[in-house]
Amino acid sequence: MSVNVYMIFNGNCEEAVAYYAKVFGTEPDGLSRFGDMASEHGQDMPEEMKSRIMHANLDIHGSAVMFSDAMSDAPITIGQNINVTVISNDLNKITEEFKLLAQDGKVQMELQETFWSLGYGIVEDKYGVVWMFNHDDGRQ
Repeated sequence: MSVNVYMIFNGNCEEAVAYYAKVFGTEPDGLSRFGDMASEHGQDMPEEMKSRIMHANLDIHGSAVMFSDAMSDAPITIGQNINVTVISNDLNKITEEFKLLAQDGKVQMELQETFWSLGYGIVEDKYGVVWMFNHDDGRQ
């Protein structure tokens, strides 16, 4: 289990990843774009989203720092673009933690199966902190 930082950008994620990689002398470990994602039936992705970064990862001094662009219809505010990410191979544990934070918080994305995980969800807690939960089942 690990707790990591996840930074969200407004379309300039690729530029930010290159910048941080240069500063910290590292290379991105995988870089996927929204256009690489299989589209769900009936859900067309806006053309401007296809080239945006869906996920990138840098190893900075032994810690995983993750990056993504926001959806074009949901821009973020700089300063509020850093989330806490809980990654675990224990789906029951993250499900319970997610539910506890959601009791007094606001669910942004229900904990659900995705193409990369059996359980991924986003919840803002009662203090305004955004938590991303990801079950690491080896799909990534």
